[in-house]
Amino acid sequence: MGKRLTKRVLVVGWDAADWKIIDPLLAAGKMGNLKRLMDGGVRADLRSLDPKLSPLLWTSIATGKTADKHGILNFIEPEPSGAGFRPSCSTTRKTKALWNILTQSGMRTNVVSWYASHPAEPIAGTVVTNLFQEGAPAKAGGAGEAWPVMAGAVHPASKAGAVGEMRIHPGEITPQELHALLPDLGRMDRRDRRIGLLAKLLAQCASVHNVATMLLQEGGWDCSLVFFETIDVVGHHFMQYYPPRMEHVSESDFERFRQVVPGVYELQDAMLGRLVELAGEECTVVVLSDHGFHSDHLRPRVQAAVDDPHAAMDATWHRPHGMLVMSGPGVAPGAAVYGAGLLDIAPTVLTLLGLAVGADMDGRVLREALVEGAEIERNFGWDVMEGESGMHPAGMRVDPLEAREAMKQLQDLGYIALGEDAAAQAALYDRETRFNLGVVYQTTGRLKQASEVFEKLYAEHPEEPRFAMNVAHCRYALGRFAGAVEVMDDLVKRYPESPEARLLRGASLFAQGKVEEAAVALEEAVKRSPDRPDLLCTMADAYTHLKRFDEAERTLARAGAIDPHDPNVPYKRAQLELARGRFEEAAEQALTAVELRHFFPEAHYTLGVALTWMKDFPHAIASFEVALSMQPGLLDAHRFLASIHRHMKEPSKARPHREAAERLMASGGSALMPIEEPPLGPQAWARGMGVE
Repeated sequence: MGKRLTKRVLVVGWDAADWKIIDPLLAAGKMGNLKRLMDGGVRADLRSLDPKLSPLLWTSIATGKTADKHGILNFIEPEPSGAGFRPSCSTTRKTKALWNILTQSGMRTNVVSWYASHPAEPIAGTVVTNLFQEGAPAKAGGAGEAWPVMAGAVHPASKAGAVGEMRIHPGEITPQELHALLPDLGRMDRRDRRIGLLAKLLAQCASVHNVATMLLQEGGWDCSLVFFETIDVVGHHFMQYYPPRMEHVSESDFERFRQVVPGVYELQDAMLGRLVELAGEECTVVVLSDHGFHSDHLRPRVQAAVDDPHAAMDATWHRPHGMLVMSGPGVAPGAAVYGAGLLDIAPTVLTLLGLAVGADMDGRVLREALVEGAEIERNFGWDVMEGESGMHPAGMRVDPLEAREAMKQLQDLGYIALGEDAAAQAALYDRETRFNLGVVYQTTGRLKQASEVFEKLYAEHPEEPRFAMNVAHCRYALGRFAGAVEVMDDLVKRYPESPEARLLRGASLFAQGKVEEAAVALEEAVKRSPDRPDLLCTMADAYTHLKRFDEAERTLARAGAIDPHDPNVPYKRAQLELARGRFEEAAEQALTAVELRHFFPEAHYTLGVALTWMKDFPHAIASFEVALSMQPGLLDAHRFLASIHRHMKEPSKARPHREAAERLMASGGSALMPIEEPPLGPQAWARGMGVE
């Protein structure tokens, strides 16, 4: 056991909280409780994972592992009896969460409303699951309107009665409480369903807060994890009313509902203040979100789409970066934290509590956020360590894909009979769960495994655009460019308005060296979707390679005007300046890109290239090494480092990079130039990229 940095840790999850909403509120003097934590601690962006589905993400936060390892792959899962479906359960999780590790280490934990925590695990401490509010009666407090706590929602069960008393019914939300979010409530039609929805969301939020405060007041805990989904759910229903007004929103609706989103943030901040007060000064507080939420000109107007509506909602509203604040004992005030991700939370919490980080965890300890001298202990993995952890017995655990297969076998044998709707739901569950698994593989670099999943789904459902898109992405990433174009040609015929299909088709033509053809395809895509920065950046790439530099510059200016915070725009500008031979300008643009997104290996690599040609070899080496720390398989970074160290008469430092480059080449890696040619001159890069 390492040195414990804090007496206790409080983790507060705000689903979908975003700095783009928080920062204007802070500037207006609001959200003072969060500001106090920031002033005495650190703030950072927090990189999300894909797919951005809450049960997957919050389980990754609690375990430090990707979804294929922890086993939660959907919102729902088959009932073990084969009689239908249920919300994803704790019995499906295949690995220990923080509360299990702490139990095994003799510590006590409170867990409140965490996704996929039902049924409550018998840990040392208290678990109140995400289903503790289920079964609310139609009316609050009416005769005969019992509201029992669902079986299994509370551990220990002896606390179920007290937990039940903490719940708030939507009917108990007063007009005064609603007025803070709806200033015009007195003039509104009370039959408006949006008012009832907001009352329900406020009641759920207050219930979570009440339970959390009750448990914190009991004391005797080492770690408490409290999850609020309110910001996310409110965002999906009310972000369209957030200023500035969207074109499809009426003036009257805009005025009535514009305060809902900021009001909910302020409510969460007030609740945070009470939680921090109860936790005490000896507690380290971690506030985080699993992803962000578009709130500006990038907000979508969700309409009928060819994609599955839930996937379309996630893909269009959610931003890839959430927020993180850490404050208290063990945290270095004012520290700069870059590249933090969801998978880093569990290892960091373990380190704060003096516990070892499992070697099988996919995240890292945010060492830069911690005080100097913080010790990081490691072990082979908590799952292989024996001891009572409070996990459910192995016999209760269910693999969702195996359970679906068992259900199908029972149906085939005639033991169960699924109606048409049930059978359709089962088929939908099966394909969505497999799709989610494929996305996990794809976005964590396991392209062959992802390709196997997507190719099967595409063969079964060639009409489904998401499957076609991901098949094409995998083929493209695996160097099968012609195969990617083939899939995209078919998709464009089926869905001529799909900007994603046209984008990937253009990129695939580009990769085949058909740059003129790619430019035409991308120009057509931009005509149909003129406000897509990703399309514009790819089109600028094509112009750069065709030496149409002025057009590339104008195109990137358009992309930057649409989203000034998109790091891809300065990254593409850096590549444009390299092609022009303007190396100082290229370095400046690459620096801007990594300031906007520190975890951007390609931009660090491009910065290294520019610095190399400026003959600033020490800083070039540093940039390439940062790029490789983020993406070890970046072949050309190894090649540049080998050449620079040879040039500096450092053969012992050059050798490992040359050997790494040769291994990558042998395993199918690609490079801009032949391995024998030192890539120190801009002409070599330009020749390899087809510019000269």
